[in-house]
Amino acid sequence: MNLYLIRHGQSHVNLKEWENGNTDEGLTERGREQAAALARWLPTQLPEIDALYSSTMRRALETAEHLAQAYRCQVRPDDRLREIGNNRFDHTPWPNDALPSEYVDYWGSERPFSPLVIPSEGSETLMHFRIRVGMFIEEIITHHYDPDDPEEEKRAPNILAVCHGGVIDVTFDHIFNVGPWRRCEVWSHNTSVTRLQYVAHPRREMWRLRYHNRVDHLSEEQRT
Repeated sequence: MNLYLIRHGQSHVNLKEWENGNTDEGLTERGREQAAALARWLPTQLPEIDALYSSTMRRALETAEHLAQAYRCQVRPDDRLREIGNNRFDHTPWPNDALPSEYVDYWGSERPFSPLVIPSEGSETLMHFRIRVGMFIEEIITHHYDPDDPEEEKRAPNILAVCHGGVIDVTFDHIFNVGPWRRCEVWSHNTSVTRLQYVAHPRREMWRLRYHNRVDHLSEEQRT
């Protein structure tokens, strides 16, 4: 099984001049151009997919819609793919029109067991975030990979998941089995593609990192 993690296109909340806190914003003009470029390029590299999942935040859903049109498929929204701090500790999402607008003044990896947003009541921690992303990953393996099928390696289902930089970051924690206090942060560009392959060979590693942060579809200007 191939899992392709795609960060959403540029959103207003990504802009340096954004001062309205953590709100559920859609794509900027550049973000829409990035998503359109991705939707033109990716089918030339990956002609067929088996499923297209997306975070339920606007910037991810708008990016996923470009891919849905290119692949003529439906988007499968999943709250577990939302950005860090936008779900409660029980993994249910905060309402998109009432997100916690202020993050705490420490980085999640500095205090992985402490609340991430203000007010702290109901807030998820970095570890809660990692659990919900891990639950998504393990569930899609169950749904899309059959280890008893002798043709599984040849067929190799292709799963797309449009998400956020934080989701890609903690996916690496999950598949590399990193402890709570990590020492490396994974950065991903808007609409970048990360490919992970699940192979489940006995007595060896189950995951292969094929590539990360691929942005062949973007011009030099769009990458800055």
